[in-house]
Amino acid sequence: MNNTPALSKEQRIWQVCRQVPTGKVVSYGQLADLAGLPGRARLAGRALKLAPDTLTLPWHRVLNAAGKISLPPGSPGFLEQQYRLREEGVVVRNGRVRMSEYQWQPDLAELLWQLPF
Repeated sequence: MNNTPALSKEQRIWQVCRQVPTGKVVSYGQLADLAGLPGRARLAGRALKLAPDTLTLPWHRVLNAAGKISLPPGSPGFLEQQYRLREEGVVVRNGRVRMSEYQWQPDLAELLWQLPF
Protein backbone atom coordinates (compact mmCIF):
# COMPACT_ATOMS: atom_id res chain seq x y z
CA MET A 1 0.00 0.00 0.00
CA ASN A 2 1.30 3.43 -0.96
CA ASN A 3 1.50 5.81 2.01
CA THR A 4 2.30 8.83 -0.12
CA PRO A 5 -0.41 11.47 0.36
CA ALA A 6 -2.43 12.34 -2.71
CA LEU A 7 -1.46 15.58 -4.41
CA SER A 8 -3.97 18.39 -4.73
CA LYS A 9 -5.03 19.42 -8.21
CA GLU A 10 -2.90 22.54 -7.92
CA GLN A 11 0.16 20.52 -6.87
CA ARG A 12 -0.31 18.24 -9.87
CA ILE A 13 -0.37 21.27 -12.19
CA TRP A 14 2.74 22.70 -10.52
CA GLN A 15 4.60 19.41 -10.95
CA VAL A 16 3.81 19.27 -14.65
CA CYS A 17 4.73 22.94 -15.11
CA ARG A 18 8.18 22.19 -13.66
CA GLN A 19 8.69 19.56 -16.39
CA VAL A 20 8.20 21.94 -19.35
CA PRO A 21 11.66 22.17 -20.92
CA THR A 22 13.53 25.42 -21.54
CA GLY A 23 12.62 26.84 -24.94
CA LYS A 24 9.24 25.06 -25.07
CA VAL A 25 5.72 26.19 -24.20
CA VAL A 26 2.39 24.61 -23.30
CA SER A 27 -1.16 25.88 -23.27
CA TYR A 28 -3.17 26.06 -20.07
CA GLY A 29 -5.35 23.24 -21.40
CA GLN A 30 -2.37 21.05 -22.25
CA LEU A 31 -0.91 21.68 -18.80
CA ALA A 32 -4.17 20.53 -17.20
CA ASP A 33 -4.40 17.51 -19.52
CA LEU A 34 -0.86 16.40 -18.65
CA ALA A 35 -1.73 16.76 -14.96
CA GLY A 36 -4.59 14.32 -15.46
CA LEU A 37 -7.22 17.07 -15.34
CA PRO A 38 -8.66 17.22 -18.87
CA GLY A 39 -10.78 20.23 -19.71
CA ARG A 40 -9.51 22.22 -16.73
CA ALA A 41 -7.54 24.99 -18.44
CA ARG A 42 -8.98 27.63 -16.12
CA LEU A 43 -7.93 25.57 -13.10
CA ALA A 44 -4.38 25.51 -14.52
CA GLY A 45 -4.38 29.30 -14.80
CA ARG A 46 -5.72 29.69 -11.28
CA ALA A 47 -3.18 27.21 -9.89
CA LEU A 48 -0.31 29.19 -11.42
CA LYS A 49 -1.72 32.42 -10.03
CA LEU A 50 -2.07 30.88 -6.55
CA ALA A 51 1.37 29.28 -6.48
CA PRO A 52 3.33 30.40 -3.42
CA ASP A 53 6.20 32.80 -4.06
CA THR A 54 8.57 30.21 -2.60
CA LEU A 55 7.66 27.81 -5.39
CA THR A 56 9.84 28.42 -8.43
CA LEU A 57 7.79 27.62 -11.53
CA PRO A 58 8.51 28.37 -15.18
CA TRP A 59 5.08 30.05 -15.43
CA HIS A 60 6.26 32.05 -18.41
CA ARG A 61 6.16 28.88 -20.56
CA VAL A 62 2.37 28.66 -20.29
CA LEU A 63 0.25 30.42 -22.93
CA ASN A 64 -3.36 30.38 -24.03
CA ALA A 65 -4.57 27.89 -26.65
CA ALA A 66 -3.81 30.31 -29.48
CA GLY A 67 -0.22 30.68 -28.30
CA LYS A 68 -0.77 34.18 -26.93
CA ILE A 69 0.42 35.65 -23.66
CA SER A 70 -2.72 35.98 -21.55
CA LEU A 71 -1.63 39.03 -19.58
CA PRO A 72 -2.64 42.52 -20.75
CA PRO A 73 -0.28 43.72 -23.51
CA GLY A 74 2.30 46.16 -22.20
CA SER A 75 1.70 45.23 -18.55
CA PRO A 76 4.74 44.42 -16.37
CA GLY A 77 3.78 40.72 -16.32
CA PHE A 78 3.34 40.63 -20.08
CA LEU A 79 6.73 42.24 -20.63
CA GLU A 80 8.40 39.88 -18.16
CA GLN A 81 6.86 36.79 -19.76
CA GLN A 82 7.88 37.98 -23.22
CA TYR A 83 11.42 38.70 -22.00
CA ARG A 84 11.80 35.31 -20.31
CA LEU A 85 10.56 33.43 -23.37
CA ARG A 86 12.91 35.34 -25.66
CA GLU A 87 15.81 34.65 -23.28
CA GLU A 88 15.09 30.94 -23.83
CA GLY A 89 15.14 31.33 -27.61
CA VAL A 90 11.38 31.36 -28.14
CA VAL A 91 10.29 33.80 -30.84
CA VAL A 92 7.49 36.05 -29.57
CA ARG A 93 5.76 38.35 -32.07
CA ASN A 94 2.97 40.66 -30.94
CA GLY A 95 2.59 38.60 -27.77
CA ARG A 96 2.16 35.36 -29.71
CA VAL A 97 4.28 32.21 -30.03
CA ARG A 98 3.97 29.74 -32.91
CA MET A 99 2.71 26.69 -31.03
CA SER A 100 3.49 24.48 -34.03
CA GLU A 101 7.16 25.34 -33.54
CA TYR A 102 7.60 25.67 -29.78
CA GLN A 103 4.89 23.55 -28.15
CA TRP A 104 6.20 20.84 -25.85
CA GLN A 105 5.17 17.40 -27.02
CA PRO A 106 6.41 14.97 -24.38
CA ASP A 107 7.41 11.58 -25.70
CA LEU A 108 6.20 8.30 -24.21
CA ALA A 109 9.20 7.99 -21.88
CA GLU A 110 8.55 11.47 -20.45
CA LEU A 111 4.89 10.65 -19.95
CA LEU A 112 5.62 7.35 -18.23
CA TRP A 113 8.61 8.25 -16.10
CA GLN A 114 8.62 12.00 -15.48
CA LEU A 115 4.97 12.82 -15.02
CA PRO A 116 3.60 11.32 -11.80
CA PHE A 117 0.02 10.79 -13.02
